[in-house]
Order: sequence, then C-alpha cells, then structure tokens
Amino acid sequence: MTERLDVDALIDDPTTRIVVCCGSGGVGKTTTAAALALRAAERGRQTVVLTIDPARRLAQALGLRELGNHPRQVSVAGFEPKGELWAMMLDMRRTFDDMVRTHAGPERAEALLANPFYQTISTSFSGTQEYMAMEKLGQLAATDEWDLIVVDTPPSRSALDFLDAPNRLSSALDGRMIRLLTGPAKAGGWGLRKVVSTGFSIFAKAVSTIIGGQLLADASAFMQAFDSMFGGFRERARKTAELLRSEGTSFLVVAAPEPDALREASYFVERLGGENMPLAGLVANRTHPVLADLSATAALSAAEKLESTAPLATAVLQLHADRVALAEREKRLLARFTRAHPGVPLVEVPALPSDVHDIAGLREIGDRLAS
Repeated sequence: MTERLDVDALIDDPTTRIVVCCGSGGVGKTTTAAALALRAAERGRQTVVLTIDPARRLAQALGLRELGNHPRQVSVAGFEPKGELWAMMLDMRRTFDDMVRTHAGPERAEALLANPFYQTISTSFSGTQEYMAMEKLGQLAATDEWDLIVVDTPPSRSALDFLDAPNRLSSALDGRMIRLLTGPAKAGGWGLRKVVSTGFSIFAKAVSTIIGGQLLADASAFMQAFDSMFGGFRERARKTAELLRSEGTSFLVVAAPEPDALREASYFVERLGGENMPLAGLVANRTHPVLADLSATAALSAAEKLESTAPLATAVLQLHADRVALAEREKRLLARFTRAHPGVPLVEVPALPSDVHDIAGLREIGDRLAS
C-alpha cells in the first residue's frame, strides 16, 4: 500500500527549511505552494513563498494588489496566523541587477548595468530565469529571517532546469563566442576591426537587438567587467545547489490525475532521484473522489427506470455515474504511477467547486492537503 504523504508533519518539522513545488504546467503548483505557506504560517512558522509564475493569481489570493521582487507581509482581515506569511514574485532582471551590484562594486556595477549587451543577455540567455530563481532562493535563505521558504517553479520540464542553470549560464558566458568577443579589446583596436569585418554576420544573428560593430565593443566591455565577478557568480550557484540537496530541503511533485501530467511527474521523480534531491512525495491535485456508495452500473440502471417519470433524478443519477467513471479512471492512473514509484508518498487533493481567489480558498486547499 502506498504511504500517505503527511503534509503537516513536513511543514511542522523545524528542520524543514525549504519546500520546492515542481510539476508540469496547469496542475496547480502556484496554488499548492501558497496554500502550504499559508498553512505553515497559521501553524506557527515564519514563512515566505517565492513564486516564479508571472500570473497575478497568487497576489490576488493573498489579498495583495501585486507582488514584487522583495517579500511583502500578508496582512488582511481575518488572517491572524500564529507565525507570519510573506510573499514575493521573482523579477528576473532586478535580481540580476542586484547580483551585479553585490559582486562588481559601485563604479563597475553602473558600467555593467548601462551596457546594452548586458541589458540584452540579462533577460534572454537560456537559463537566466532559473539561475535568478536560485540566486533569489539563496538570498532568502542567507537572511535567516524566515524558518520556512516555499518555492513555486516554472511550468513543464523547465521546472527542474534550475538544477542545470548555473552550468548552462556559465558555459554560455564562458563559451567560444564570448571569448572571441572578449579578445578584441584585449588585442587593441586592430583586433576589434578584424572581428567586425570577418565575423559580424554571425554575432549580429546571435544578438539581433544590437546592430553593427557596436555590438562587439559592448560585448567586449561587458565581459571584461564581468570577468572579475565570475568567480562569485559561480560560487553562489554552487552554494545554492548544495542547499537544494541539504537535509533541510524537500521537493513536492504536483500533478493532476491525467496521463500527461503524471508522465511529467514520473520524469521529475526520476530526475530528483538521479540528482540526489530529497523528495517528500506527490500531490495528486484536483481529484474527484466519489462520496456516495452507489456504483455507476446501479446509477445508470436506476436512471433508465426513472427517465420518463423523474427527469431531475435521472439527470442526477447520470451525473453520478459520470463522476464514478472519472474517479475510477483517476484511480487507475494513480495506481500506475505508484506501481512505477512504490516508495513515493502520495496525497490526493479533491478539486474545489470553483477557482481559488482568496485566503479562505487557500486555507481550504491546505485543509485538503492535510486531510
């Protein structure tokens, strides 16, 4: 029998410092992360939830007009937690800017931030968002202001790209194109002219938002300024990667009881195992359990007999039969997952009748997570 995931034991454990919610898109990760954080705060934890989802649903559900790149405390009527709840949404560009200011010193930082090449790559390099999520997580953990950090992640398989982001971004900034861009300024003006004349078409295609030889000059200046902070950049990424593998971190895989979502969940479970990441369990979100003890066959048989005399009762019985069929399908899909991953604890979260849009809705999700 599959072990039940005990959510309250997870969030009540003082050694649990970080909970990362991952899964494919559209399965309710953002709502799950917010509900977990709210429940933890109401049970006495000093909690912050970090979302990487650009949608504003989390802010609205928490009674905030908007979320920014720095945590804001949630304080609304009727919400009086034993602990505290803070929330923030990752601003990739501002996080990159803050990191540059931290590592480069005032004068060099301003030169980097004003550089057109930096302004392009800070939002367009593959892996930038995931790296900045790691950077922000590292910053939050380093302050010791919160004893629990709940992290929402980007959708689909990119949700685990933050594990690769430091290497991918470092490789991109340390690759052949960048080294060639860095070389001309070191070699003097002649080298710059040579690269402009022989290689311009390649670089113009690579970074199409900046035109002409100015691209190379900006890139070269950027890399020379960036070179001195590259070590700190990688070191922080290494520390955050260690943090994600530490005993105080737990990963929750969130999935809907649908074939595609559960295939993605299997991918996450296997990837986390391969990376030695601490997996807490699977949240099967928006399930449809049957509450009445009546089989689909019996419901359809009764509906057939009542069709001519009681149309309303007939419709209710048919709806019940559909619900039973849906519940059985979900059970089969979840059973297939648990056969493939017998050691993964699981909790089913029944679907709410409407979307979550306030604290009460998040609290209800938390209750269902723990029930």
